[in-house]
Amino acid sequence: MPSLTRLQLALLIPLTLVWGLNWPVMKLGIADYPPLTFRAMSIWLGVPVLGLALVAMKVPFRVARKDWLQLLWLAATNMFVWHACIILAVKHLSSGRAAILGYSMPIFSALLGALIFKTALSKRGWVGVSAAALGVALLLWHEFSTLAGRPGFVALALMAACTWALGTQLLRRTTLTVPTLTISFWMTTLTAAVMSLLALLLERDQWAAPGPATWGAILYNAVLIFGFAHAAWFFLARGLPPVASTLSVMLIPVIGVFSGALWLGEVVHWQDWTAVVLMVVAIASVLWPSRTPAGTQAAPSGAAGSGRA
Repeated sequence: MPSLTRLQLALLIPLTLVWGLNWPVMKLGIADYPPLTFRAMSIWLGVPVLGLALVAMKVPFRVARKDWLQLLWLAATNMFVWHACIILAVKHLSSGRAAILGYSMPIFSALLGALIFKTALSKRGWVGVSAAALGVALLLWHEFSTLAGRPGFVALALMAACTWALGTQLLRRTTLTVPTLTISFWMTTLTAAVMSLLALLLERDQWAAPGPATWGAILYNAVLIFGFAHAAWFFLARGLPPVASTLSVMLIPVIGVFSGALWLGEVVHWQDWTAVVLMVVAIASVLWPSRTPAGTQAAPSGAAGSGRA
């Protein structure tokens, strides 16, 4: 398992904070506003922010015609299903618990990697996945009775997590040669179109002017989530093995739980505190540098090869 570079760490820390705090932000934003419309507006306002980043960094917008089908498939698995399903789940579940269900993704990613892509997991990888799974179970301890009455929205959140896990595996293996920021821009733009169509078909009769809280949540998502977090995540997902990249963000649902407790009054139990420790174990298991066995020389800096997830 590789350790993070300085750039990856510099992206991971703000990414974790921004995405973790977004769960109660979304809950507040859609409290009295149609969720799909909220999502569509957030993404459309985030697209020009991301576009300005491409211009400032002189990153090309062009994607070859032959690559559009693969780009569309990446967008569907990484964004279309995730954004539609998870925003509906957040509307009807507590923000913290929706975050936990959504971030069961690393478990699905590890299983899909082993079963479909024949990716061998190291012992440390299995320790990380097991710790993450136990953490999710603990965080859901007091929600089983509540969730039992809302199976449809629980299923939506888990479907979002499973599809995102597949997308992460595919993104790591993509043959696209364009920069990650270009991929992020076009996936975000395509997702904006899909969310707009869903909002038109399902929520047109609910359309109204957003209130101050909704506008604040929309702008938070536009600038910090779609303008920064998604691009940062895709960069990490392409540069790290799938298990390492997914488990590295497992603190996000923990932040979601505790920020929801502070802002929305959601109750925090001992299981939540225990889950924090388990999430840290999961992260450390895949990102803590391995010791080089005595008598073994490190590979030259130009040697081929990478860590396996």
